[in-house]
Formats: sequence, C-alpha cells, structure tokens
Amino acid sequence: MVNSTVQSTYVMAAQVMTTGQILRTVIVVLMPLCFGIFVYFMVIILNVFFTAPQVRETSRYILFIHMLFNDVLYLALSFFLFVCVNYRILLPIPICFIITSFSTCMFRITPYNLAVMSLERYTAICHPFRYVELCTAQRSCHAIAYMWTVGMVPQIANVISYCCYADPRSFYFDVICDWRSLTMNDFQIVLRTLNDILSFSIVGMTIAYTYVKVMLVARRMGSGNKASKAGKTVLLHAFQLLLSMLSFTTSLTETYLISYFKYLPFTNFFFVMCFPRFVSPLIYGVRDEVFGKAMRKAPSCQREPSLT
Repeated sequence: MVNSTVQSTYVMAAQVMTTGQILRTVIVVLMPLCFGIFVYFMVIILNVFFTAPQVRETSRYILFIHMLFNDVLYLALSFFLFVCVNYRILLPIPICFIITSFSTCMFRITPYNLAVMSLERYTAICHPFRYVELCTAQRSCHAIAYMWTVGMVPQIANVISYCCYADPRSFYFDVICDWRSLTMNDFQIVLRTLNDILSFSIVGMTIAYTYVKVMLVARRMGSGNKASKAGKTVLLHAFQLLLSMLSFTTSLTETYLISYFKYLPFTNFFFVMCFPRFVSPLIYGVRDEVFGKAMRKAPSCQREPSLT
C-alpha cells in the first residue's frame, strides 16, 4: 500500500514536471514567433513614420512610435529574464538590478503612454481649437520624458532601499534574476504594491474620463461618419488600456492564486504581460488611415504614403 502511494506520488510529480516543461517550451517557441511578427509590422510603421515629414510632426504618431520602441525593448528584456529564471541561469546582482529596473520601468510606461494618447484624442475631439496649441511635437517629447521620470523614480528608490539593508558582499553574488531575489525588506514590497495600485488607478480614471467625454461629444455630433469614427477610436484606446492594465494584476494573482494554479506565472507572462504589447501595432496601426494603408500593402510600403 505504501509502495503504491509512493509510486503514484512520483507519477504525479513527473506529470507536473512534464506539463511545466511543455508550457515552458511552448512559450519559448511562441515568443520569438510573435516577436518576429511584431518587429515586421513595426518596420513597416517606422518606414512610414520616417519617410513622411508630416507624420513625424504629429503628436499621436510620436507617442505611438515611442510606445512601439518601448514595447520592443520590454519584450526583449522580459524574454531574456524569462529564459534565465526558468532555466536557472544565474546573473550577478548588479546586472540583475539594471535589467529588472529597466524592464519594470518599461512595463509601466506602456499604460502611461496609452493614457497620454487617450488624452491626445480627447483634446482633438473635445477641444479641437486648442489642439494645435496643446498637442505639439515638443510637448509630446516632454510627455515622454515625464513618463520615463515617473517610471524610473520608484526603481531608484527600490535600489536605494536594497543598498541600505543588504550586506555589501551580496553584490558579488549570483542570483536567479527576478524581483523576489532582489527584495530585502517590507518597504520594497509596499513600494511595489502602492506603485501598481496608483498606476492602475490613474490610468483607469484617465481612460474612463476621456471615454465618457468623447462619447458625449460624439453623440452630440449625431450619427455621421466622423462621430462614429471618434467613438471607435476611443473604444480601441479603451481596449488597449484594458489589456495593458491587466498586467498590473500579475503580482496580486501570483501572490494569492499561485497555490490554486501552479502554471499561473507561465500564462501571466505570455497572455497578460506580453500579448497586449504584441497586438498594439495591429490594433492601432491597422485602424489608422496612414499606417493601415501601408500595413495592408506591405510589399509597396517603400513608397512614401499619401496623407490626403
């Protein structure tokens, strides 16, 4: 009886390991494939952006290109960390801190960027006479700088907190590079949680406010094509923001639900953290008149697009 119980335990453990290995392998295969498709569409969009002077001076396109660059870097760093963690590749703590700090910063910049893009659409639709004044290329660059500042400040505070509590000799150690390995005190956990909640709240309120305002204006405009397009554009921004905001829930779900769903980190990584970044160029690019034309006619995208 005991032998059969032990044997069944080994069988169940083997099945768990096999399932985990399968999921890990599937993600390792899917990530480069999706990343390649993402980069392909990004190249098409960048070709349009850099060959059309009027596009380079448009606020929403500047913000969109920044989001694409940010997502490419984030996906590359995230995949590198995913491989290191799951294949037990050790990294020096200083290198790990640099990678995780930039990765976490880029993780939060995407929803910030989408929130600013929603505000840009809100200004264009609700305050069209002030749009040229408020949404300039220079102001867009300033907004990008503010995003990076807001994203990096908590990471700098996290590094300072670690240095205050950790033994100086620990910087010579090699660790499995994830945020748990770099957490030394409760302040870091509180800082991470508060930052996630605050970011989630600000982005959520921004999309709710802009969506309601734009839809009210669109309703007053009637049932014409312009009103319909405005409503669909804001709805697409809302969908993008919703996908991006779901990534804020990963730390909570992996803390409280990991005992019920053993493979939650795998599914969270691909479907919650990476998938929203993959679909961004498709959601926004295909919908946009300038980029959509080039993406639908990829072989002919070398010619300068018409902006009329």
